[in-house]
Parts: sequence; C-alpha cells; structure tokens
Amino acid sequence: MPSHFADRLCEAVRTKKTSLIVGLDPVYDRLPAAITSHGHLNDGQDAAAAVDAIFDFCTQTMRIVAPMVPAVKINIAFFEKYLGEGIETYYSLISEADDLGLEVIGDVKRGDVGHTAAEYASAHLKNSELVGLEDMLTPDAITINGFAGADGIRPFADVATEQGKGIFVWVHGSNPSAAVLQDFEDASGQKMYEKVAEVVDEIASEEARLGESGYSNVGMVVGGTSPEVSTALRNTYDKVWFLVPGYGTQGASAEDCIRFLKIDGTGALISASRSLIYAYERPQYKEKFGEDWKRCIAQAVTDAKIELAKAMETKL
Repeated sequence: MPSHFADRLCEAVRTKKTSLIVGLDPVYDRLPAAITSHGHLNDGQDAAAAVDAIFDFCTQTMRIVAPMVPAVKINIAFFEKYLGEGIETYYSLISEADDLGLEVIGDVKRGDVGHTAAEYASAHLKNSELVGLEDMLTPDAITINGFAGADGIRPFADVATEQGKGIFVWVHGSNPSAAVLQDFEDASGQKMYEKVAEVVDEIASEEARLGESGYSNVGMVVGGTSPEVSTALRNTYDKVWFLVPGYGTQGASAEDCIRFLKIDGTGALISASRSLIYAYERPQYKEKFGEDWKRCIAQAVTDAKIELAKAMETKL
C-alpha cells in the first residue's frame, strides 16, 4: 500500500526545517544567459530549443533547492504552450524531482464532474500502466478547481487516496479581483469561499483520507495575501494542509503566510516562484554574485527560509 501524502509532507517539512516550497514557472525570455547563449538553446521561437533550455534551467534549479526545501510546485501552464514538447518536459521534470527526493505538486487546476473528472484525475495522479509509459511519473499532488462542488472534488480525492497522493482545492485566490466572487455573501452572511472550504473539509475529514499524522490528503489552496482569511481557516480546519501562493512577488509577507502554520511548523506549504527562480535578476543578489545565477537562487532560498523562520519565532 502506498504511503500517505500528508504523512510524507510532515516528514519532509520537519527534515528540511521549513514550509517553503519553490514554484517552477519558467519563461524562456527570463532564463539566464548562461543557458540561452548555448548554440542549440538560443532560439526562443524554436519549440525544441526553448523546451530544452527550460528543462536545463528547471533541472539545475531543482538540484540547487532539493537539499533546502521539501517540495516543488510545477506549473503546467508554462509547458502547455509548447504542446507535446512541453508536456513531455513537464513529466520529465516530475521524474527528475522524484529522483532528488522532492515532493512534487502539479499546478494543473483541473476541474470537472463525473467521468471527465475521473479521467483528469487518472491522467494527472495515476502512474500509467500502459505499455511505453511505465517509466513516466505523475505528481505527488495536484491543484484542482472545486467550484463544481463535491461532485467535482470527490473523483480527484478518490484517485489521490488510492494512489497515496494528494489534492489541493482552490478555495481563496491571492489576486485582488478574486474577492468579487469568493467574498460574495449569501443571505446568512456566509461567504462563497467559506462554503467551498466547508465542502472541501467534509471530504477531507473522511477517515479514508486521514494519515497517521492526523492530516488529510485533501488540502486547500488559499492565497497568503489575506491574513484574516488564513487565520480563520487555520483555526477552523485542523486536518488540512494549505498550499499558500503569494509569498514574495505577489506581495504576501512572511508574517501573512505563517498564519497558516501550526506551532510545530506543519500544516502549510508556502510557495514562492518568481522571487526565487529569477533571483539573479534582483539587484541585491546580482551585485553580490554577478552572473552566477545558481548562487543567486541558493541565497534567495536561504534568505526566504530565514525570513519565514524569524516570523515563526514571533508566533511561538
């Protein structure tokens, strides 16, 4: 029987001593010149060249961060634009991350009901048994859109449970306009995101979903830019892991994000993407390390871990 996703997260967070995870959102035009200047990688309009450059960058980045963080979040949107070439690269990176001992979250935000949801779940969470695909791995968890209700969540949760994997259901976004819908109140004063969280928790709390750690393999995506939301949800839903985007470039502070964490440091994965993977563009790192992009990324991850740890001290 496969191990439980939430239990693996607890172990990984404790081992790496941080809830920080690194998001991979690679854009060819922002890759370091040390990669794109190579003869066979220097054409962003050539799909094969662009994808090879992105794969090289992401692979090297994961090797840098693997000893430092428990997981990576790979955003499939940045690969789908390259169609078949990009999708193959996305799955290849999952295998690379697995070899490095990282938990892998596929940021795919799929959502549907019935048989279609089951097929999406199978494609993104089930390791294929088809001839020729035996060596391809799917992520340890994926993000989904749960606004179709329980019918749109349960098929993904069932496959995740069967496979020893997890899902994170989008409950509250970090973008400003999300509030127009997600904060909309019904006649009783309950907000839409609060109702979605309620539905997610009903599924997450089912005994089959719970690991030895007490956490469920069904979690929630909640942006870190709304501290009052994070505090209320953390206090209400004790069994779920939160995936928290927004730290860094999107404006959420360390203090905002650590509200999702329990005192022991578990219960949330705080995701930073552009502020870390493009650290070599930031003056404080460029001035210190010059064109050594790898050291820039390593230092940015170290600094983010320290910042979160210091914020956590104020919570204890």
